[in-house]
Amino acid sequence: MKLKIVIITLVGAIILIACATNPFTGKQTMALPGTENSSLFPAAFQQYDQFLSDNKVIKGTADAAMVTRVGQKIAVAAERWLNANGHVGYLNDYKWEYNLVDDKTVNAWCMPGGKIVVYTGILPIAKGEAGLAAILGHEVAHALANHGQQRMSAGMLQQIGAVGLNVALKDNKNLGLFNQAYGIGTQVGGMLPFSRSHETEADSIGLTLMAIAGYNPDEAAELWKRMSAQSGGQAPPELLSTHPSNDSRIANLTALAPKARAEAKKFGVTSFK
Repeated sequence: MKLKIVIITLVGAIILIACATNPFTGKQTMALPGTENSSLFPAAFQQYDQFLSDNKVIKGTADAAMVTRVGQKIAVAAERWLNANGHVGYLNDYKWEYNLVDDKTVNAWCMPGGKIVVYTGILPIAKGEAGLAAILGHEVAHALANHGQQRMSAGMLQQIGAVGLNVALKDNKNLGLFNQAYGIGTQVGGMLPFSRSHETEADSIGLTLMAIAGYNPDEAAELWKRMSAQSGGQAPPELLSTHPSNDSRIANLTALAPKARAEAKKFGVTSFK
């Protein structure tokens, strides 16, 4: 009887999963109750404000102005693409904000709802607006495709599965071993590939956004060549990483650049920075 209840619970959870659609791919995505934008965005905005208050935000410099300028162009490109593809109003709840933070970390990020941070440490690798557009296009793509929502949903489903299978498992003596195997199996076989697919998807969407914004999509592959050189080849095997390998990324970006350029042409953009 317990097993039957567990199965019904798991099936019910799975049925609830595919209730959102990625506008860029048309595919259904995981969106469990509690991960809707109405809940996710306010929490993200609050965390963003707290982050800014805890860190040194750079204002009034040429670099800070560049971050805002490029970010705004990427946001406009996103709205143009969404409107042209039947998603008018998709960005109504997004509150775009762009900040440069004094930090040597080579990183940038965009929280759900459009809150963007660029660390000063990534600017030497960006080498100007086009490289920064590749970075911001990728980060904004994560927010537009609701990858944060999907990761939360996947984590919830992973927990539901663990609880359900623990209830169903009758061999309590080996419960600890089972949980360890379940954790490793779902991480390597599920969560990590899921994360890598998000990164690849964000690369593809980001290329389109930067091209529509007027930046050469070829620069994305060049950026990652510099990223690879900067890392000195220090990276975990792709199978155990949240991100594709640098080589995989460079090859994929190079292959997708012509498609991004063709998409930009639909919007009258034929020359690039």
